[in-house]
Amino acid sequence: MLVKKIIVAMTVFLIFLTGCNSESIPEEMYEHLEQAVSLEEPFAEKQGSLVELEDEEKEIYDEIIELGMDDIDRIQELSTRALENIDERKEIIVTEKQSIEDAKEEFDKVNPLIEEINDESIKTKAVELTEAMEERYNAYLDLNDAYTNSLNEDEALYQLLQKEDVEEEELRSQIEAVNESYDKVIETNQLFNEKTEVYNTLKREFYELAELNVQYSE
Repeated sequence: MLVKKIIVAMTVFLIFLTGCNSESIPEEMYEHLEQAVSLEEPFAEKQGSLVELEDEEKEIYDEIIELGMDDIDRIQELSTRALENIDERKEIIVTEKQSIEDAKEEFDKVNPLIEEINDESIKTKAVELTEAMEERYNAYLDLNDAYTNSLNEDEALYQLLQKEDVEEEELRSQIEAVNESYDKVIETNQLFNEKTEVYNTLKREFYELAELNVQYSE
């Protein structure tokens, strides 16, 4: 009864510009790209709290399983705690999504700058970077949808466990729905991490190709 969201965050690149009296287009792009990273910080910071809540919910579920349906009062008490836990996680993923959307909005400011790049190899790499970000963003939306659905299935399960006359078949069916939703979270989480790693690699390649003086902090 646990899906840990192990998230790969966008890499922070620290840049030191020397010998320039005016900003180049890649340097302007750098500012938007790294500001996007900063805007994603709430997303990264919430991961620890999310995992703690998932661990807590796992402990609650395990205790309910051990009890069976013999102690309905205790099961109802534990189910109430689990529902409160789910509400907390729902609040976290709302914050997460907002930070991702803010970061994407900032990132999109590089699009009009790409057309001003004269070097075709740098422009090509910049286009690859924007495509990678688009794929990453779409992967995140899929992950967010999957995780939200998973929480809803969890919620339905604990609401059933609060009923004294719940049918065994109904309970078994809901547990199957929960397990299927967890599988989807694992699948979409993995894809999001893969897309993030691709994006981080392309961003490094873009900075190097544009000959920006960058220090990497990962």
